[in-house]
Amino acid sequence: MRLNLEELYTRFRRHAVRLTRQRAAIYTALAETTSHPTADDLYQAVKRQHPMISRNTVYYTLGVLRHAGLVQEVNVGHEVARYDGNVMEHHHLICLGCRQIVDIMDEALNELAVSDRQTKGFHILGHRVEFHGYCAGCQ
Repeated sequence: MRLNLEELYTRFRRHAVRLTRQRAAIYTALAETTSHPTADDLYQAVKRQHPMISRNTVYYTLGVLRHAGLVQEVNVGHEVARYDGNVMEHHHLICLGCRQIVDIMDEALNELAVSDRQTKGFHILGHRVEFHGYCAGCQ
């Protein structure tokens, strides 16, 4: 999904995040992919357009964006965190071979619930469903 500057500004303002050129580049790179990249993947992608950007800036910006609810950290069986620009409620298919993560948009999965008897007083704020297996390329 290609975002224009006005849409970026609106999203950042809605979440009380100051928009800078580097933050815009990092967020746009993440919003334009469904590959769930690592911070280093994003650094390599953004560095092409912003050669002076540092890894620390990428890590810091991802923290700011995650805290603001603009991105999600996806760490499902990986050595390093991966990031998702899709913050709509969704779930994942995870390949145990190549570690690919694929988004699943399924309303039925969004409606899953645990009975009050089973929660034992636990206040549930949300859930994430992950299916683990092998993609077509790894089978």
